[in-house]
Amino acid sequence: MSQAHPAADAATPPRWANLSAMQSGGPRQAPLCSSLLLINLTVFALMLRAGSGLWHSASGVPLAWGASFGPATQDGQWWRLLTAMFVHFGLVHLVLNLWALWDVGRLLERLYGPLRFALLYLGSGLVGNLLSLVVQGNQAVSGGASGAIFGLYGALLVSLWREREQVDRREFRWMFGVALVFTLLTLGMGWFAGGIDNAAHLGGLGAGATLGTLLARRWTPHSPAPIRERWLAAVALGVGMAALLTHIPAPSYLMGEELRARAAIQQFLNQDQRVSQRWNQLLAARPATLGGGNLSFDELAGRIEANVTTVYDTSFEQLTAANPGAGAPSAKTLESLQAYAALRADAARALADGLRQQDPGKIDAALKKARQARAAAQQPPAPAAAPPASHP
Repeated sequence: MSQAHPAADAATPPRWANLSAMQSGGPRQAPLCSSLLLINLTVFALMLRAGSGLWHSASGVPLAWGASFGPATQDGQWWRLLTAMFVHFGLVHLVLNLWALWDVGRLLERLYGPLRFALLYLGSGLVGNLLSLVVQGNQAVSGGASGAIFGLYGALLVSLWREREQVDRREFRWMFGVALVFTLLTLGMGWFAGGIDNAAHLGGLGAGATLGTLLARRWTPHSPAPIRERWLAAVALGVGMAALLTHIPAPSYLMGEELRARAAIQQFLNQDQRVSQRWNQLLAARPATLGGGNLSFDELAGRIEANVTTVYDTSFEQLTAANPGAGAPSAKTLESLQAYAALRADAARALADGLRQQDPGKIDAALKKARQARAAAQQPPAPAAAPPASHP
């Protein structure tokens, strides 16, 4: 029995060949995706010049270049939720992310258009980093593009499913299956491998699925109108954002206060070196009655008070004012230096009193206290370890 088939026309739904051509296009067909690759490469090169490692970077340089970290992000630096997606911790991290971005980004940019693609990419990365902030807080410094890339895969999955009638079934199963397996395998690796920020992956994936629905364009005149789905996506996005914003944990300290504490510590250490030299010079300038210079006991006591006691009293007040909180990395060092400054001030004050009274016992006790304080300063508390790097 013969069968008749309608002739193909301009309204015939696209087949896999059209989607494959979109995905295999060059930089001219996907200028925004190409620009994102160039930005990431440029930032990585600049980070290398700033001291970042080629294969692995400690958290210091990425943090300085905009990685997300609770104490810094929540200290008024909310822009880190966006800049973190352009910061990478090593060459392998960068190459894997850029390969995935190029693979899926060219297709998504042509399906959504440059403006919607930009909203999809940046929105997914922002939500992913926000979920990472909720989950990790001040436990790790986070950076990388794959939260945004997971958003692109989330958008691709919902788009393919919505437009499945517009694609050859065999080709739909292949593209949808590959995207789904890649997403699940990458998420699975995140549960078992250290240093991977799966919270950013999940946040980006969910945001991409909702934004992909909200920003969707019909592929052909036969494509379903996603009116109902858009309303559901808008509600889900609003509820999700509200939940994230209301569950951000309070940071154990703020980065600005920590940096001010470190500056105060460094200022004190520099000053202590100068005061210690002056202390030794004054002790060498013994009163004339003890075979020393022309200073009297009262004059030497006055100089010790002016050049040592007062300085350490002031330093103690400055160190006490630099209070970043008990959870800050510099907290133990501050506490130790405060005790040291107080001991040195007390020792200098006691020495001045002993000199005025010309009491050898008090002078010896004061000098012993000064030596004890100095010995304690030679064994400072171990510095707190830098927060580990975590990359989406």
